[in-house]
Amino acid sequence: MNAVTIIQLTDIHLRPEGELVHGTVDTFATLRHTLDRLVAANRRVDALVLSGDLADNGAPEAYRRLRAAVTPAAAALGAEIVYAMGNHDERVAFAALLLDRAADPGIPLDHVVDVRGLRIIALDSTIPGRHHGRLTETQLDGLAAELRTPAPRGTLLVVHHPPIPSPVAGPDLLRLHRPDLLAEALTGSDVRMIVCGHNHSTAAGALAGIPVWIGPALSYRVDPFAPAGRHRGFAGSGFSRIDVTAAGAVATAVETTPAPPVYDRDEQEILDQLAALGAERG
Repeated sequence: MNAVTIIQLTDIHLRPEGELVHGTVDTFATLRHTLDRLVAANRRVDALVLSGDLADNGAPEAYRRLRAAVTPAAAALGAEIVYAMGNHDERVAFAALLLDRAADPGIPLDHVVDVRGLRIIALDSTIPGRHHGRLTETQLDGLAAELRTPAPRGTLLVVHHPPIPSPVAGPDLLRLHRPDLLAEALTGSDVRMIVCGHNHSTAAGALAGIPVWIGPALSYRVDPFAPAGRHRGFAGSGFSRIDVTAAGAVATAVETTPAPPVYDRDEQEILDQLAALGAERG
């Protein structure tokens, strides 16, 4: 495929050195393991998109640890880095330590990055002191204005809070409010996919006919089918591979929870065997 390949890392929830999330999860170790795997795979990656909740409590040290780990990995991959805010992030420290700029805590951190002709728009859907999401009228007007000019390979929209319902009560309450306003801004645009995090469970849907992808969290998972009346999280991690082609965008969840392999074979050998059986590439 002549694709632009994006790796989405979301809900990393880094804490200062020596601190664990919920007293059990070493999120920095998971991040390092994942970045090492990406580099070792020796596959083309055009951008790393980190879609919010990068720190667990907005601690400056967490952002320093994050950047120190991500920057060399992105350099080894030859990939752009796109940072987006989540509800656990803190705007001033986020802007200073990840974006190298000053920020007003009351003004959202939005930015646009071009990656091989694919326009990536990161919108800050956070509200300081709250956990649900919203996009302001100014943001929506700016988005609509940006989208009036199509990009060569279309647009990937990154927003931490999903604009679609969740079957889990907590994330559903804390999703993006007034998604209809976002849908209006996107109507007739070249947006190929809306990429989100926040829910800690992988899901897909659509808004205004545009696919919505909620990537797996890198820190831990929320159980989307817990016993009635229970809300629970459990160990597990993953990231997303998103390939954007002329035909559209395909999102694939990639498991990073340690597990023994079932098989590990030469790829060309598999392709040769399939060809011998009469398989055709569509």
